Amino acid sequence: MLRVCLVFLFCLMAVTAHAQGFPVPEMSVDAKVEGLIKSLILYLARFVEVGAALVIGIASLRSLGSYFVNLVKGPAEEVPREEIRLALGRSLALALEFELGADILKTAVAPSWNDVGLLAAIAVLRTALNYFLERELESARQRSLQ
Repeated sequence: MLRVCLVFLFCLMAVTAHAQGFPVPEMSVDAKVEGLIKSLILYLARFVEVGAALVIGIASLRSLGSYFVNLVKGPAEEVPREEIRLALGRSLALALEFELGADILKTAVAPSWNDVGLLAAIAVLRTALNYFLERELESARQRSLQ
């Protein structure tokens, strides 16, 4: 069913392109579907990257806003820096997960050994960052409980 829908969409795009005077290259149905799926996956990966950027941006703005509001409301000693830092850290950990997912999507489209090696290196670095960030968040939670 999905394959039929994708072929239909590609044919519709080809007819539209032909009607507008663009040459349409001859391709097999499998190649057309494969190209369409690759394009969709790359767009999805970009969408996930934009989502990660939005998470980082919104969390940063929220943290700055919380800091300045608390700074204006009272003395600097009373600004809950630890809570602001923890909230920002949780958001950064989520954004790292989104970025790793986007990298996996991009590599799934056209995997070469170079791409797989690059993905492995990125995954190790992001996993290490996420591990240490989670460890810091957990130690901060433990400190706040005491």
